[in-house]
Amino acid sequence: MSDKNKKKISQAMVFILLFGTVSLFSDMTHEGAQSIRGAYLDILGASAGVIGFASGLGELVGYSMRYVFGKITDKTKKYWPMVIIGYVIDIAAVPALALVGEHGWVFACMLYVIQRMGKAIKKPAKDTVLSFAASQEGVGKSFGIQELLDQIGAFAGPVMLYIVMALQSDSVSPFARYSKAFGFLLIPGLITIALLLITWRKFPTPEKFEPEPKEYIPFEMKKEFKLYIAGISLFAFGFIDYSMIIMHVSREFTSLSGTLAETSAIVNGGDLPLLYAGAMLIDAVAALVFGYMYDRNGVGALVISTAISTPFAILVFAAKTPALLLLGIALWGVGMGAQESILKAAVTTMVPKSSRATGYGIFELSFGIFWFLGSWLAGVLYDHSIPAMIAVSVIAQLAAICLYIMSYRERAKSVK
Repeated sequence: MSDKNKKKISQAMVFILLFGTVSLFSDMTHEGAQSIRGAYLDILGASAGVIGFASGLGELVGYSMRYVFGKITDKTKKYWPMVIIGYVIDIAAVPALALVGEHGWVFACMLYVIQRMGKAIKKPAKDTVLSFAASQEGVGKSFGIQELLDQIGAFAGPVMLYIVMALQSDSVSPFARYSKAFGFLLIPGLITIALLLITWRKFPTPEKFEPEPKEYIPFEMKKEFKLYIAGISLFAFGFIDYSMIIMHVSREFTSLSGTLAETSAIVNGGDLPLLYAGAMLIDAVAALVFGYMYDRNGVGALVISTAISTPFAILVFAAKTPALLLLGIALWGVGMGAQESILKAAVTTMVPKSSRATGYGIFELSFGIFWFLGSWLAGVLYDHSIPAMIAVSVIAQLAAICLYIMSYRERAKSVK
């Protein structure tokens, strides 16, 4: 009976769960940082325009360079070296934020870009090796499980920072409070690297999970893939970075001079990590739900998820009560979770095994360019016209839905 039970979990699923645990601690590290980065940059002296530009530039580097490293990965087939090097750079750049000076917003922005470069190195190889195992278990389900574990870490990281910040004396300056919080992120960072090396030793050749095709299938930019890229790029353009959201919250909901000063007892500076933690919990559930939905409905699942998340900018940036703010952040979490799981699953089903890292790279190059442009524009518009920023966000996401529908229909034609 015990042997029968052991067979219920395949080696492919063991790999997915183990790598998911690596991602859990990795997300504790950099998503913990993300929960307070915008407020930290604000304290260091960065303007909204600078924060928007830095966030966008980080995503541009993080996504555009994935094309380069995806090509390198496909050519060399050195999956693990790319994953390990990328993780080390990604993880090391986060606790280093504790070392910037009290007015070191330039250095903080540079470290953010370096961290995203590390992610660019690892992501095509990481997603590719996961896709090999996912091909045996269902790509939507597998990437949904991966994102669920990611977001457990993304929840735990901000909660850890909340505790760290809450335990500090009220006499500690805001800069010192935030700086110490970043230093604590070294702990999950070291655990991440240790688990990664264990996973590598246990599964040195994950490409064996997916059988080689009987004949070589060249990579081709099919119409459905082009429409999908166009849709997700518009989504990236309109999906405002969380650094902008937390900066807005820290200004308007926590300052005694802000327009919502009377709510400061409900949303105070020490609670900021918990807002992100809550969004990550919703992200986790959405990832699993829409991952399963993708296995049944394909790209059509994106239509539903984007339609649900589209109003988040209205609720967050035009909110007059904490309740509306929390609802807006929840919808932001739905959008993030659905995209993170479906994004990877869609590439797996549209791109052949031999060129998959390149497919991820092409996709994420476009995503990164539009994320950069959208984040930069959002930062500029925030300083001049918040209603205009909200309008751009909503219109871009509605346009993305139209392209998802077109991609879905094109996919249906090819299946017939």
